[in-house]
Amino acid sequence: AHGINAHLQKGCPPPMPPLKQLSLAGFTAALTLTSLACGAAAPASAPAGGGNAPAAANTAPKAGGVLTTMVASDPNDWDVRNQGKTTVNVQTHGLVYETLLRFKKGPDAEYTNQTLEPRLAEKWEVSADGLTFTFHLRKGVKWQSNKNFKPSRDFNADDVLFMFERQWKENDPYFKVTSSNHSYFNDMGMPDLLESVTKGGDDLTVVIKLKKPNAPIIANLAMDFAAIHSAEYAKYLMDKGTPEQFDQMPVGTGSFQFVNYQKDAVIRFKARADYWGGKPKVDDLVYAITPDATARYAKLKANECQVMVGPNPADLATIKADKNVNLMSQAG
Repeated sequence: AHGINAHLQKGCPPPMPPLKQLSLAGFTAALTLTSLACGAAAPASAPAGGGNAPAAANTAPKAGGVLTTMVASDPNDWDVRNQGKTTVNVQTHGLVYETLLRFKKGPDAEYTNQTLEPRLAEKWEVSADGLTFTFHLRKGVKWQSNKNFKPSRDFNADDVLFMFERQWKENDPYFKVTSSNHSYFNDMGMPDLLESVTKGGDDLTVVIKLKKPNAPIIANLAMDFAAIHSAEYAKYLMDKGTPEQFDQMPVGTGSFQFVNYQKDAVIRFKARADYWGGKPKVDDLVYAITPDATARYAKLKANECQVMVGPNPADLATIKADKNVNLMSQAG
């Protein structure tokens, strides 16, 4: 069945590939609206919206610029461990953080038959008895930085161990930071399933041993709770006496870096030139927080944004009739 979570695109967005990277698709019952006559994205120096879109329907989209999305609410925070997340949390976690593997994304992905693909783990093996999983990590993955923290090393096995131990071990210094609610990790049965998580023979190998065979653990490691955080950043903030900043000023390995957040107003992200998968095709992402669905649609029509999430169901007939906007739906 179709729901009312939606994406609307209008004006001059960059080419569609960046949208795959941004994980703007994949909600249950997502609707997408795309302008029929699109040119280049607004230059980074121009105001969000960038004026009127070119009239020529065959104008080739260009990389770069700003992509502005209208969303309905603020994020809770950037803590990926619990399931009480807003739509904007779901959208933005994947910009900053990555998992060992992920569900295949894009227009050719099957939402009823999801397949897994490598992410921070390049490959993995499973023992014959199904109890030991060995992950070989991607080499040369750079961590993001912020005004206070500059990483001294690349992503490695210590960061994977930290992800597990923060949610699993009550004596971990970060077990109760932000929240002691590890519902996502617990609901997947991880505490009862895990025997040990250790380094392998080097800093780019992680070995997970289970108490009993469990095939779904591979899929579980593609979920948000298994997003990898920087163990070095965690220690830096703990030593500084400000561990609460860990989930307020996120640092990850993802393609976009968190810039700032103003409550009830805006969230900003910037593309990373040093991202291991290559720089995204859009320079800046802006999430403008606008609670009223009708107001969001009005701003879309005025080209103040290129993407809108959550149209009013009562407006769908009008939206479908708008020749400047494409409405695309996905059952989920």
